[in-house]
Amino acid sequence: MVRRILWRNEKTLYKRSCDVPGHTEQLLSTYSAEKPFNVYDQKYWWSDVWDPLQFGRKYDFTQPFFEQFRQLIRAVPHPILLTEYTTCINSDYSNWAGELKNCYLISDADVVQDSAYGSGVFNCKDCFDNGNISESELSAHNFNVRKCYRTVFSVDCSSCTEVWLSKNCIGCTNCFGCVNLRNKSYHIFNVPYDRDNYFKKLEEFRLGSFENFEKLRFEAEKFWNAQPQKYMRGFSNTRTSGDYIYHSKNVQHGFLITGVEDSKFVVLTHVPSTKDCYDYTDWGYGAERLYECMTVGLKASDIKFSHIVFRNVMDVQYSFWCGSGSSNLFGCIGLRSKSYCILNKQYTKEEYETLVPKIIKHMNSMPYIDKKGRVYKYGEFFPPELSPFAYNETIAQEYFPLTKEQAIEQGYAWKDPEERNYKIQIPNDKLPDHIKDVPDDIVGQVIECGHAIQESRSMNHESRVICNEQCTEAFKIIKPELEFYRKMNLPLPRLCPNCRHYQRIKQRNPLRLWHRQCMCQGAKSQISNSKSQTNSNFQYKNTAAHSHGPSPCPNEFETSYAPERPEIVYCEACYNTEII
Repeated sequence: MVRRILWRNEKTLYKRSCDVPGHTEQLLSTYSAEKPFNVYDQKYWWSDVWDPLQFGRKYDFTQPFFEQFRQLIRAVPHPILLTEYTTCINSDYSNWAGELKNCYLISDADVVQDSAYGSGVFNCKDCFDNGNISESELSAHNFNVRKCYRTVFSVDCSSCTEVWLSKNCIGCTNCFGCVNLRNKSYHIFNVPYDRDNYFKKLEEFRLGSFENFEKLRFEAEKFWNAQPQKYMRGFSNTRTSGDYIYHSKNVQHGFLITGVEDSKFVVLTHVPSTKDCYDYTDWGYGAERLYECMTVGLKASDIKFSHIVFRNVMDVQYSFWCGSGSSNLFGCIGLRSKSYCILNKQYTKEEYETLVPKIIKHMNSMPYIDKKGRVYKYGEFFPPELSPFAYNETIAQEYFPLTKEQAIEQGYAWKDPEERNYKIQIPNDKLPDHIKDVPDDIVGQVIECGHAIQESRSMNHESRVICNEQCTEAFKIIKPELEFYRKMNLPLPRLCPNCRHYQRIKQRNPLRLWHRQCMCQGAKSQISNSKSQTNSNFQYKNTAAHSHGPSPCPNEFETSYAPERPEIVYCEACYNTEII
């Protein structure tokens, strides 16, 4: 999976020149200026003005295939971003997205309006700083929420309204700091209140204060950990293993997926349907029979070892940025509505079918060997050395974080931060604590990210913190964002959008499974571990009689909760007995 997601840069963006002849304007791009690729603006790249076949070359049996593919990558122009530019309106600073309107720094998103700073955002409006959110409105700082309205700093919630700092709540209204509630209203830390006292208590919290909100957030997360958690997130599934699985059947090791059948090692398929796939990351929508693929979908079938191949394509191998009805491609880049091509060179059907088996045999007899001595033959995804991006420019750093030294030791490229040419106008510790004290003129000013500089400063010396979260060191507040914070009575953020994103995804369990036994011991749970920021041990007292009686629950399962984590993890039967 690391090898595949090394090709996906969502959030590390640069200004660079467009390489279309006669075009000199600076555009936002996933490619920094020193990258050895030509990049075209999207309108030009998707047009018929240029022909990717002009870069075709005859297969060379004296060189490894992957070396020839590396040369082709550097020859064929790349689109400057990955957005469906014809459907994105006033959303120039977004990437990996389609059907956006008035959006800013949104990625992995579709059908979103008046929103900013999110990833995995679908069918939403007026949402800021969310991850893995769908069909929601006026919500902020959430992870994995669905069909929610005015929901803030919550996790794994659905069909909720006016819910704050809550986890695993469904169908709730006006709840604060709650966990595992179903169809409840006016609860604070799972304690019921009448309507008037509920709102009186919220006023006492002074939620617009950053200092107060941080204290309450810490207390809420501590409270969550004292309640049982179901061993996995998902519903409407049959015979599945993994986490965040919905409406799926016969899936092993699936994560963050919807509508997947008969597949294994599948991740990030938000859009159904996906069938008969193995080692596949990102997308879906009619994807069938894919192997070792990244970002392939929209009625794509029989695709192997490829990246960004979509829209009615079939029988494609080792290709990149190909689609629109193409078929029978091998080692191609940028082709649309083409068939029987190898390294962007056109062949007849007979020539193609004769040459491909010879190339496969050659890939095995003359494999590519990378600088760490790793051997790549036919059947392997592209070697990491061929990726257009450094490790820390991609989502690999989100799912499997490494330090610079670790990445280089493992043979991955690393990009040091580019020197910033701005001057900090507002130090982080000078931001107003309460949203009511924030002036209008804060919009557009350069604010120091809380991760960029240590709090202790002496004289003119600034001691820099090494942040491993793609930190941009500074950020700005945009006008719609300030209006949103005021409407929702939320304090200003203290971190840049990238660092805020990394704090959100800490709520996401890792893409890994551990074999464990249910922690229910009969009348109580086991005592949880204390290796958490709260340094607290938790033991939950059951509120209902369980089917296993006073004896420990014998159920075992595969879960993404590691044994050393602080959560109390129950099997589905024990969890449902307590919660439902």
